[in-house]
Amino acid sequence: MNDSLKTLLVVAFLIVIVWNLGAGLYYLLVDRGQSKRTVNALTRRIALSVALIVLVIIGIWTGAIRPHGV
Repeated sequence: MNDSLKTLLVVAFLIVIVWNLGAGLYYLLVDRGQSKRTVNALTRRIALSVALIVLVIIGIWTGAIRPHGV
């Protein structure tokens, strides 16, 4: 897998995470605690964040991603 595809995958994950965070805020303001949409959006955000961290760790462990010093 080339570097640009890896970068695109990580950026796509981050965009979806931010989208779910925004959806959670929107549902919090609109529903005013009457539905579970806020909880569901924030649960999806946490699950996606954990999945991204696990994928990065697996990528580093297998050698697909090489970390570098900044």
